[in-house]
Amino acid sequence: MSDKLFIFDTTLRDGEQSPGASMTRDEKVRIARALEKMRVDVIEAGFPVASPGDFESVQAVAQTIKDSTVCGLARALDKDIDAAGAALKGANSARIHTFIATSPIHMERKLRMNPDQVVEQAVQAVKRARQYTDDVEFSAEDAGRSDLDFLCRIFEAVIKAGATTLNVPDTVGYNLPQQFGETIRLLREKMPNADKAIFSVHCHNDLGLAVANSLSAVLSGARQVECTINGLGERAGNASLEEIVMAVKTRQDVFSCQVDHIDTTQIVPSSRLVSGITGFAVQPNKAIVGANAFAHESGIHQDGVLKHRETYEIMRAEDVGWSANRMVLGKHSGRNAFKTRLAELGVEFDSDEALNDAFARFKDLADKKHEIFDEDLQALASETYSEAASVDRIRLIALKVCSETGETPEACVTLQVDGEEKKLCASGGGPVDATFKAIESVINSGTELQLYSVNNITSGTDAQGEVTVRLEKAGRIVNGQGADTDIVIASAKAYIQGLNRILAPSDRAHPQGADV
Repeated sequence: MSDKLFIFDTTLRDGEQSPGASMTRDEKVRIARALEKMRVDVIEAGFPVASPGDFESVQAVAQTIKDSTVCGLARALDKDIDAAGAALKGANSARIHTFIATSPIHMERKLRMNPDQVVEQAVQAVKRARQYTDDVEFSAEDAGRSDLDFLCRIFEAVIKAGATTLNVPDTVGYNLPQQFGETIRLLREKMPNADKAIFSVHCHNDLGLAVANSLSAVLSGARQVECTINGLGERAGNASLEEIVMAVKTRQDVFSCQVDHIDTTQIVPSSRLVSGITGFAVQPNKAIVGANAFAHESGIHQDGVLKHRETYEIMRAEDVGWSANRMVLGKHSGRNAFKTRLAELGVEFDSDEALNDAFARFKDLADKKHEIFDEDLQALASETYSEAASVDRIRLIALKVCSETGETPEACVTLQVDGEEKKLCASGGGPVDATFKAIESVINSGTELQLYSVNNITSGTDAQGEVTVRLEKAGRIVNGQGADTDIVIASAKAYIQGLNRILAPSDRAHPQGADV
């Protein structure tokens, strides 16, 4: 059994299935580059058959990434596998991940197939995938509620057909750690050809046990864990990559496998990148990557840490990418210092024009606040990327808001809509509400605001506020983000970005029913 634990990141596939977390092709490439820099073993880039947009995203990641294996998801259907094979063509290292449901309820109610038919289709799918690559992973969807003997039967068959990785997913987050670990142990013991493939696990967090179940499986012999940055994923999310990696790294007295190949200093930068692109903020008390993860307020704790760090800290903040010695930029900083710091943060622009645009935004921000931190730079870069990648129908020209005690707030907004300038005013329950109503009086989008969230990017009264809005129209959900030292302007930027996304044509069909 390998002493290496393979890290399979599915942020770009399963993570994207979080409502509102859909990513553009360029955003997927940016995240994939960050994952490659972290040295994850496998990057699941998407579900190529889902839509032309998803096909192009997987193709772009496959052509960009050189040091990690790029994976495409496919149901056990010829058209899915052929799409994955085509999207991955030219990849330095490619994997096709095919799956079919194996639990009684899924086979009967969803597939309407008997067990013999499911095994036959699984074998055919693996054989077809082997025509495109020698690296084929097979998943038994809803394995957590499947019959153990049937799992043994189908896994034995797909290994003979050429599968090199077997994934045992807890698709609905139903299992408990001891139970799930026992499932992995029994599978490895009962199957005569179990040594011919790597056992993988993919756990969901419906009961808050995704990480615990995954680690229990690793203790029982699983040697690949499928996880996501920040635990992003459908419903309650997936196992968090950062928690899996640091648990194994920190508790080498318990785990007999290694994650030494992972560059853990890239964890926090990757977390911030994913959070910024998807609009899913990281809670302050989130393990490893939360703002409070290494903060100590208790006097007893502070005293202990000052005397000897290990009294209350089991990891070093620097080891996961937190840094106390950050270069702080200001209005006197030059273009080279700006470009150098962005490169250190893993941000690179494809053209001088984009870099110049970002530098101009940096100078504008420097006029508003004295010190600019890494978090400010990452928010600024995300804003630049977003605008460069889109053809916006709506642009904010000017915003004036009047709010005083005892009076109804009023906002007057000037927008450029399809090249034509329009101005309207509206009143509301607060300055942000008035601003949104003024924008809607111009656009009349028919969208529903599902979420409005504000986070400070850094500390201090001059900090930028980062606003996330989630809009829904006819079943389609998008996020919009905006950052500014003025929270009302940040709100207007976020709302307008969301409107531009929801009004743009989309060829992206979320594979919500294709979760494994």
